[in-house]
Amino acid sequence: MALIVQKYGGSSVGDIERIKNVANRIREYHDRGDQIVVVVSAMRGVTDHLIGLANQLMPIPTEREMDVLLSTGEQTTIALTAMALHSLNLPAVSLTGAQAGIQTDGVHTKAKIQNITPTQIHDLLDAGNVVIVAGFQGRTPDGNITTLGRGGSDLSAIAIAAAVKADLCQIYTDVDGVYTTDPRVVPNARKLEEIAYDEMLELASLGAKVMQSRSVEYAKKFGVVFEVRSSLNANPGTIVKEETTAMEGVVVRGASLDKNQAKVTLVKVPDHPGVAARIFRFLADAALNIDMIVQNISHGSDSPSTDLSFTVEKVDLAKARKLFDGLKSEIGFQELVTDEDVAKLSIVGVGMRGHSGVAARMFETLAEAGINIEMISTSEIKISVIIALDVAEKGLAAVHKAFVEENTTGA
Repeated sequence: MALIVQKYGGSSVGDIERIKNVANRIREYHDRGDQIVVVVSAMRGVTDHLIGLANQLMPIPTEREMDVLLSTGEQTTIALTAMALHSLNLPAVSLTGAQAGIQTDGVHTKAKIQNITPTQIHDLLDAGNVVIVAGFQGRTPDGNITTLGRGGSDLSAIAIAAAVKADLCQIYTDVDGVYTTDPRVVPNARKLEEIAYDEMLELASLGAKVMQSRSVEYAKKFGVVFEVRSSLNANPGTIVKEETTAMEGVVVRGASLDKNQAKVTLVKVPDHPGVAARIFRFLADAALNIDMIVQNISHGSDSPSTDLSFTVEKVDLAKARKLFDGLKSEIGFQELVTDEDVAKLSIVGVGMRGHSGVAARMFETLAEAGINIEMISTSEIKISVIIALDVAEKGLAAVHKAFVEENTTGA
């Protein structure tokens, strides 16, 4: 008998037939004697629908009320999944994030898990129930509902697996595992049998839609080995675990494309010590996550200035515009310029640590494809560039061909 945490994403529970399919899969594990905790997302399209309803009332709804609204999506799914199990004569109980003991901080729409007290989960499991938990949500110490941000159900599952000391954590989605890139964009993408936490973390944070980056961080911190696999078949998936020596032999593990980026430029910012610190403090206090940053300093002027560019998620662009419209006189920049027609293209691999020339090969590949690079960011295991949105998929295909299909090291 094993204690297993299974997470099913929105596509896996997208309609009643798929919920029935999930229930049948759960029954297979239950019938062999396993204890099962199931974490579910909202049904496919429900979250976007709820956001659309809110936006019909106001362009930037209050975040507390958005959490109250969006949390209902997962609560619908847990009830329906419990009913599907009841129809199979399996004992099942649904729990909201709060009922499952998930406590978060008070940052609405992007809360962080502070603690999980899984007492009720264990009690229900010991009584023979399948426990179904609403992903993506929790509760503050003073009782407010919070949500964990896009993809937060992954984080819920990993955190619960750590808290209950699960023997196995399975992340079910609509693809067979983690691919070298998005197979819907690049047909020659290959499924990986295993991938290191750091590689998965980079791919997730860089726009790969398989996993939410915070969930991978949590898994690495608490040593939760998990498997990404399809809910639509019985094929083995991709194991995500600690880095091994064999993984270093592959220079580039995969490539990702993030079309949800927007570029923000503050034109002619006063070039004085502390100005950049103040700008990014304002952004941090507004809970805006910044990714790539480029600063271009002008020379030879009596009043030195700089153009400061950075990227945010498109969903946060309106909030960023509003913030800087109110800070223009305080900071002293001349103009705010934004661009939503950009994408972030990245390559990732722990093998980059031991190989030179990878960046040069990537830039050459994009140049040969006639693609201009607007911004660059690197770490020891990834290289990211901002390029125009209309050539983003062309760039992804070119880079994947160079580094994965042709197995180019760049050395």
